[in-house]
Amino acid sequence: MLLDPVLGFFSNDLAIDLGTANTLVYAKGKGIVVDEPSVVAVRKGDRRGKRILAVGKEAKRMLGRTPEDIVAIRPMADGVIADFEITETMLRYFIRRAHNRQSLVRPRIIIAVPLGVTQVEKRAVREAADAAGAREVFLIEESMAAAMGAELPITEPTCNTIVDIGAGTTEVAVISLGGTVYSRSTRVGGDRMDEAIQQHIKRNYNLLIGLQTAELVKITVGNAYPTDELECMEVKGRDLVTGIPKMLTIDSEDVRKQISEQLDAIIQTVRIALEQTPPELSADLVDKGLFLTGGGALLKNLDVLLREETHLPVTITDDPLITVVLGAARVLDNLPLLKEITLG
Repeated sequence: MLLDPVLGFFSNDLAIDLGTANTLVYAKGKGIVVDEPSVVAVRKGDRRGKRILAVGKEAKRMLGRTPEDIVAIRPMADGVIADFEITETMLRYFIRRAHNRQSLVRPRIIIAVPLGVTQVEKRAVREAADAAGAREVFLIEESMAAAMGAELPITEPTCNTIVDIGAGTTEVAVISLGGTVYSRSTRVGGDRMDEAIQQHIKRNYNLLIGLQTAELVKITVGNAYPTDELECMEVKGRDLVTGIPKMLTIDSEDVRKQISEQLDAIIQTVRIALEQTPPELSADLVDKGLFLTGGGALLKNLDVLLREETHLPVTITDDPLITVVLGAARVLDNLPLLKEITLG
């Protein structure tokens, strides 16, 4: 898709990180104007979005708390669109918010998508953005956007290795000379860890908790590598035997054991990517190491675990949650690079 050189890029253009857990929108000249959970609350039987009750943070607070006629939906799964109509509604809402609810503005939009998305998934993202009011839509790989957000020299003949751990996917990409030399993706991320914690507490303590509570456990006491200090927190839920609400105390050691399967899958993905990296670029890896980004990078001691397993330097980007959208935003100002890295 060619850009119109006369129109150029105006200040209403947007960069979007359409994530499984959160959607971030960067408006040119304004910065990040939307940072909200990818959740929409609608009435049952009205999935076309005519009666949207809430979007983003307000909708996420409704997860697991709604009456029977209201449903809170996460329209993104494993980094791609699972519910087209709700995604379109959510995008339209966020685009209007980015432009102070001006419905006549039709921006050009750059959207970061996961590695290895199919043509069908790409078309779904484009069509959702078109239907939400975009004038033109450009797709770039999340790993490429993350590398630019981390200010790595992606156009130079040197190895830039990104490990992007999101809610739905973990992606490892080796980037050099403005292109992806090797990439590998696995549909394991923060969501799978939350599910593992929820199932463990249900199976071993007969306590039913929601996924939001499981996520809070992961964030509060979860870690990827053992520490000297044992951390504990109280968890509230429903006793499956008596049906009465109760509370238990869970510690960081217990949580780490429950997410070990997901951590092993991430480590394995990184190892395979390193094994497939050309030897000349592998030499760069010894000095530069891995760059860790995405919400999963915030799991305590994940960088320590990767360092121990790979014997390479591991650097967490300055703000892992916004690295991708900042990188996509940088492309707004770099027309030649956009033409080079846009996905077909």
